[in-house]
Amino acid sequence: MTPAQAQSSTRRFHSALIVDDHPLFCDALSMTLQAVVGIIDIHTVTNLEQTFDWLSENDVPDVIVLDLNLPDVQGLDGLVRLKNRARTPVMVVSSMAENKVISSTIRAGAAGFVPKHSQREVFQSAFEAIAKGETFIPPGHMMVAEDDASTGDDVVARLASLTNQQGRILQLICEGKLNKQIAYDLSIAETTVKAHVTAIMRKLGVQSRTQAVLLAKQTSFGSVLNDEA
Repeated sequence: MTPAQAQSSTRRFHSALIVDDHPLFCDALSMTLQAVVGIIDIHTVTNLEQTFDWLSENDVPDVIVLDLNLPDVQGLDGLVRLKNRARTPVMVVSSMAENKVISSTIRAGAAGFVPKHSQREVFQSAFEAIAKGETFIPPGHMMVAEDDASTGDDVVARLASLTNQQGRILQLICEGKLNKQIAYDLSIAETTVKAHVTAIMRKLGVQSRTQAVLLAKQTSFGSVLNDEA
């Protein structure tokens, strides 16, 4: 590949959506993206629901910067649902920077992972990597061998097979809501909810709602960190 071809194949970042519920960090991250990446068109939202609302009303940004700890997200569920909804790189920026969390995040589809406490140079390196189609792992960290996390990866893969609507319904099931309540919350027919629940259980390979909830909770950070050696 010639230098000209390499340059033409490099992704350009002109717009970004930051998903984080801490206003001061959003402001600091916005300034960082402007200074080291050159992104000018930056928008912020505070939770996953707002993210989907924003995406339904605007063009998909060149990159989404996602915090894993959101008020309406449990574990990697937000990342999985977002990857299903938006066909654009998702860079995870989180304070949960253990190797197993990073590994699970990358396997769930993140373009890269940057710890929140990182210096600007790390953010610059991260965006340079994903601009070239590479996956970014922060310095000093390493991917956990797939054999060491096969069960968790299998759960993430099953959750990734759910549609966005099915993911939302699963989240409401995890909150303990019944089909009638879910139908009301999503403004759909109860029979539609039942059909989705059946599809969810089939995709997850479970026989009951309780099993579906337990499987979904395996993607929580608690289960990942409790297994940390």
